[in-house]
Amino acid sequence: MNGMNFNYFKRILFIILGSICLILGTIGIFLPILPTTPLLLLTAFLYVRSSNRLYNWLIHHPVFGAFIYCYVKYKAVPLKTKCCAIIILWPSILFSIYLISNQVFGVMLIVIASIVTFYIATLKTLPKEEIIEVKKLHKMYREKKIDTKIS
Repeated sequence: MNGMNFNYFKRILFIILGSICLILGTIGIFLPILPTTPLLLLTAFLYVRSSNRLYNWLIHHPVFGAFIYCYVKYKAVPLKTKCCAIIILWPSILFSIYLISNQVFGVMLIVIASIVTFYIATLKTLPKEEIIEVKKLHKMYREKKIDTKIS
């Protein structure tokens, strides 16, 4: 297999994997068992290495774009995001445990939810000044007034 065929295959593979990660990350917004943040970051990683068009779409996306930017640029998330994630996580987990009568699975869910809660709580919190700046930048990204590469 020559270099051109390998690069084409790698590009297609990255697009497929990035799209799968995006779908799973989106489901993870509603199903707390799936780790939304790592999946969306992996999507950005795969798209930036395979398709400028898909990467730009992701960065400009009204829901995912600012979130990915905050995490990549500042390694932080807004306090509101952290609180909402934890508030959604626990009722979902407890409801899942209620629906499932298997005690071992219930304990596993509590352990996973506890680890996820710890991870979310230990993420750096984005200060209000940076949130305002990110909102301005993200609006400019969506309007395509500035370059889309994250520095």
